[in-house]
Amino acid sequence: MKAARFYNKGDIRIEDIPEPTIEPGTVGINVAWCGICGTDLHEFIDGPIFIPACGHPHPISGESAPVTMGHEFSGVVYAIGDGVEDIEIGQHVVVEPYIIADDVPTGPGENYHLSPNMNFIGLGGRGGGLSEKIAVKRRWVHPISNTIPLDQAALIEPLAVGYHAFVRSGAKAGDIALVGGGGPIGLLLSAVLKAKGLTVILTELSAKRKEKAQETGVADFILDPTQVDVAEEVMRITENRGADVAFECTSNNKVLDTLVETTKPAGVIVIVSIWSHPATVNVHSVVMKELDIRGTIAYVNNHKETIKLVEEGKINLEPFITQRIELDDLISQGFETLINNNESAVKIIVRP
Repeated sequence: MKAARFYNKGDIRIEDIPEPTIEPGTVGINVAWCGICGTDLHEFIDGPIFIPACGHPHPISGESAPVTMGHEFSGVVYAIGDGVEDIEIGQHVVVEPYIIADDVPTGPGENYHLSPNMNFIGLGGRGGGLSEKIAVKRRWVHPISNTIPLDQAALIEPLAVGYHAFVRSGAKAGDIALVGGGGPIGLLLSAVLKAKGLTVILTELSAKRKEKAQETGVADFILDPTQVDVAEEVMRITENRGADVAFECTSNNKVLDTLVETTKPAGVIVIVSIWSHPATVNVHSVVMKELDIRGTIAYVNNHKETIKLVEEGKINLEPFITQRIELDDLISQGFETLINNNESAVKIIVRP
């Protein structure tokens, strides 16, 4: 079967590899669509990062480069391993793509996403969504309604990232949220916030992303820092109270500074983006306003509620898909587009 294999920085190859073995407790999935994540792009440009370098196997998966990529994917069940009794062949599913030690508890209230050596399917080994088929442990397979188109279902994984950030914030209906950055995660997070009854202020420079925010209705106010004073506008919109909660989705220090300035006293700032460089923060403002700055990573038992939002029609994922490509075109039409014309794309999905 075809698969996209990461060998090293700038070296991803479309190769023929053996089909996965369906072991006890696993589910065989025909991959329908797989999204290209910002993490995948970072691996291509600067990696290996999450991907274990060749000769340095991951302590849980036992694998190192080359590995099959892709962790944002949907598909249809084609095989069921012994011991799996609550999944049917032909069922539509998405995957919570964790690689976690078998002895880590994953029930309600458990922070399994913070366990030692955590990694992701499609980065740390165990196959990936940028292949025709994959076998995944039952724990990480989530059935979805057949009414959700499989191309849209590939966006449930990044949507779950936004849902977990919302949970981490403690925000509630009626609050005003300031989202710094309208990239894929910023837009999908905004969709979650709107579905949960918040007023959303989005800051973004890109014309394409501002247009997408307006088209999808995920933001009540869209502010371009090159055109307006964001701090002044936020205070005007909030009648000088400041935002109840803010989300940093850019790994840009100027954006973080703006969030600190415009979040209300005793408000919450959630750092959603992955920073590859140190940041600075106005600690005096944090102290004097008693701000709560929180990190968030991926998701933890959030897929069920995330899927529910889509199944109930509270979030429409179709408009966020800006390009559909074939696996053979992964580099030329996928990664190269994101490198050279990133602002034109929200989510590129691949059909393996």
